[in-house]
Amino acid sequence: MTKVYANGEPASRVAQVSWVTYEWANQPYYSLVTIFLFAPYFSATVVGDPVHGQAVWGYTQAIAGIIIALTSPLLGAIADAAGPRKPWIVTFMAVCILGCFGLWLAVPGAAIAPVAAALVIASVGMEFTIIFANAMLPTIASERRIGLLSGIGIGMGQLAAIVALVAVLIVLQLPGVVHASFIPDAPIFGLSKAKYETDRIVGPISGLWFLVFMLPLLFWVPDQTSRNLSRIEAAQAGLRRLAHTISKARHFRNVGLYLVSRMAFYDGMNAIFIFGGILAASTFHWGATEMAVYGVWATLFAALGAFVGGWTDQRFGSRATLVWSLALAVVSFLVLISIDRDHIFFVIEFPVAADAKPFTTLPQQAFLLTIAGFALMAGPTIASSRTMLARIAPVEMMTEFFGLYSLAGKATTFVAPLLIGFVTAETGSQRIGLSVVVPLILVGIAMLLFVKEERATAIE
Repeated sequence: MTKVYANGEPASRVAQVSWVTYEWANQPYYSLVTIFLFAPYFSATVVGDPVHGQAVWGYTQAIAGIIIALTSPLLGAIADAAGPRKPWIVTFMAVCILGCFGLWLAVPGAAIAPVAAALVIASVGMEFTIIFANAMLPTIASERRIGLLSGIGIGMGQLAAIVALVAVLIVLQLPGVVHASFIPDAPIFGLSKAKYETDRIVGPISGLWFLVFMLPLLFWVPDQTSRNLSRIEAAQAGLRRLAHTISKARHFRNVGLYLVSRMAFYDGMNAIFIFGGILAASTFHWGATEMAVYGVWATLFAALGAFVGGWTDQRFGSRATLVWSLALAVVSFLVLISIDRDHIFFVIEFPVAADAKPFTTLPQQAFLLTIAGFALMAGPTIASSRTMLARIAPVEMMTEFFGLYSLAGKATTFVAPLLIGFVTAETGSQRIGLSVVVPLILVGIAMLLFVKEERATAIE
């Protein structure tokens, strides 16, 4: 296994930049598909009812979360036993890309099941790719620099999302609506807005983007050496390793406490981002163009937050960065759900004309300002949550623990969307449905206060 040096860099700068590029590769999938464009389209147009659509989207994400939660720790243990991570990365890249192309089937009026299946396949493939790529971080950067490198990676991913969203705006959504020299007269490749092809194409675009920008990691980031085990031997060794880790849970109680805290706070944050786009689209009746602008706005602040978070992580530590980011994010979210089409803070009314243009009313502007504050806190949360594990888990068991890290993310990721879907369906209110995430985040913060930033030792 590659050694992590206390005062040096085990991998070249080229390798570190190539690892950061993996963040550039994966983030457009989340921005184009799961948050800003495809999710609202699926909810409002494919399903046909924003409230029922939010519930269906929640159930779909719950299924993906269950699959990931049940299998990720075992796959991580098997990968640690076998050695190389890149074969796993390539396999799950292919799975994700297949799911992304399946989203082209999301035609209004068509069966929802095939589209939901494609969403599950894409989500599972993406999450498993991220597990193995994240596990490479401690082997390419010293402990002193992993926080900074993680923050830069998240920031670069958010910038990639902005580039993708702007590109979609210019070549797909604005043609025929806005006339400018840099905007085509019609959507590229002859795509039809009337047939919703400009909405459905974001799935294949995300898949192709993922493929192209994962290549630097595959070519230039060093991998662990093979331990010359067959697939059956690797599976057996992985099962033994995972069982041994579980049996020695007391030895890893600090890491375990952190993973349980992440189980709560991270999925609450993730649910806000995923369902916040659906809420914005249905509240203000924003179409694809407005949602793309909204996505660029929110992602810009998430990128800024990630870069600043990388600096604060290096200066003040991962735990302090996480606690303050999460606390401020909760405050921002509570303000966010107090805003609707003609109210702020639930009761302050601002009459809005029926023909008011997008982004011109005070409630819409307040919503944009508030989501900027939330996104600013989300950036360091994402970066420092990964860095925290990289600081405290045994280096020799890093993929296994990132599998458990994914489990900690998905154990409540399927619970939170399920609760959101159920509460939304029962109350008929998207805001009440979303509010179930607040207790999750607060519980996560409380447990995080007891986590120590010290590396656990591997067990024999």
